[in-house]
Amino acid sequence: MNEHEGRRRSDRTAGRRGVQQRRRFIAGMAAAATSFAIIKPSLVRGSAANSKIEVGCIGLGGRGTLIAGMLARHPGFQVVSVADYFAHVAGKAGNGLKVPPGRRFSGLSAYKRLVGGKVDAVFLETPPCFFPDHAAAAVNAGCHVYMAKPVAVDVPGCLSVAELGRKATQNGRVFLVDFQTRTDPFNIEAVSRCHKGLIGKVGLLSSLYTDEAFPDPPKTDNIESRLQRLIWVNDVELGGGMLVNAGIHAIDLALWIAGARPESAMGSAAGVKPDAHGDTCDVYSVTYRFENGLILNHRGEHINNTHGFVCNCSAYGQYGYMETGYQGKAWIRGNKGGYAGGEVKDLYVNGISRNLDAFHKSIVDGSYDNPTVESSVNSTLATIVGREASRNNGLMTWDRIIKERKKIEPDLSGLKQ
Repeated sequence: MNEHEGRRRSDRTAGRRGVQQRRRFIAGMAAAATSFAIIKPSLVRGSAANSKIEVGCIGLGGRGTLIAGMLARHPGFQVVSVADYFAHVAGKAGNGLKVPPGRRFSGLSAYKRLVGGKVDAVFLETPPCFFPDHAAAAVNAGCHVYMAKPVAVDVPGCLSVAELGRKATQNGRVFLVDFQTRTDPFNIEAVSRCHKGLIGKVGLLSSLYTDEAFPDPPKTDNIESRLQRLIWVNDVELGGGMLVNAGIHAIDLALWIAGARPESAMGSAAGVKPDAHGDTCDVYSVTYRFENGLILNHRGEHINNTHGFVCNCSAYGQYGYMETGYQGKAWIRGNKGGYAGGEVKDLYVNGISRNLDAFHKSIVDGSYDNPTVESSVNSTLATIVGREASRNNGLMTWDRIIKERKKIEPDLSGLKQ
């Protein structure tokens, strides 16, 4: 199974290679890990003092393989188990990571066998439809959890992950959701100055996410053929659709700047790419409204039209203007002062590296506040609100979508257990 971020981010002006190339980025380009601290025995299940944190990796597509390689080079982690739906994928990863054959698992139930093997932490890098169940198994087994975004494809899944985050905190376990934009120093400083009032009250946020499309071949008798090569991003039941699975990066930036979640969304969306087989829309325009009157305009497209990858969010305030993003320059200009900022570079790998270090440090230090869970759940829910509003070409409120709790069930018939 893949996760659609397993490729390298490229600069828009340098060939516009798009996120597909970024997600194929070779694990060997990962940044060096930071120094390793001594671990308290009480903080890591099954580990003695001074030992590495033993982890299991679930999902070993492009992104999963990248992160597994980074873990293998990190002085604080040791990969001891791997799991993937496809046996040949788990086998290949196991060979590369020197995982014993008896700890390489495959099939739909592979995650259960991995968690049952007594690992300290699990890394979840599968299609997001599986995240709630996989995270539940890990938290209930007493594991620390590191998970990709979005946290789910539907409202019940999001609410489940929110509760699992709270349970992890109560049980003294770390639960981290891996967004990269919030780790960049220039983004952090720009947003901090915005929150301190440098540009005054923000009236408008404008976010944009564009990328090339993913492979979308004809469907077969079951969904096995959709679980590789990012095909699943095209299917709402597996990946949530393009807005939820990709546009979420820019919307998460906007919610970070807003410091709040939206009350409602109005939008429109359409499918324009030729010979599509999944049910995602690939062009969309959504307007969110917040309780304090703030407006967020978000738009995106996923078409093989050479435009390439762009992910950013701009804030328009009473006294100034701010830009943040996944690439390009984060900065502020205003009539009451500004911030020169700087270029956001290689954020995909650098952001993962920072998150791995933060995950390790939280385990070592016994820090279980798990702040990324709530913000990541809210960002996922916001994209679901936007998805439903735009698919219906109308209005959707946050309260309504929570009340309806619409469940999206993938058809798993015919798959190997």
